[in-house]
Amino acid sequence: MSDPITAPPIARTGHAAMEAVHADERPWETLRWSGQWSKMLFHPRPERPTEPNAGLVRYEPGAHHPQHKHDFAQVWYILEGESRMLFYPDPHVEEPLVTETGGLMLFVQYQGPSTSGRPIYDGRFNVAKRRPAEERIDA
Repeated sequence: MSDPITAPPIARTGHAAMEAVHADERPWETLRWSGQWSKMLFHPRPERPTEPNAGLVRYEPGAHHPQHKHDFAQVWYILEGESRMLFYPDPHVEEPLVTETGGLMLFVQYQGPSTSGRPIYDGRFNVAKRRPAEERIDA
């Protein structure tokens, strides 16, 4: 039996092949608020605008973000810390997040089925300078 991760794709007209990425192949990037780092496994690009933002976020102890809202949907799975899965439909408000112990989260942000809002990569995950924690960012 072949391994479904490494097996060659079955040719289907009009269907794209599955893609596999290992987290170790990606660098940690600066997120917009202090104490947060991301490793993007997939993200929207001009040639693939409907690709989701998907990857890992590492939170240092004491990291936080302010209340903000999004028009896209997302799922979080807490890998380290208080293990749980969270679903945010579109549109939604994220309440302030504070972690005393830090942690690691897997997340997938995708185009909102009801709003058609798309996740944003540039200026959020690959920032050169962090934003003040009190700054509220909408959308």
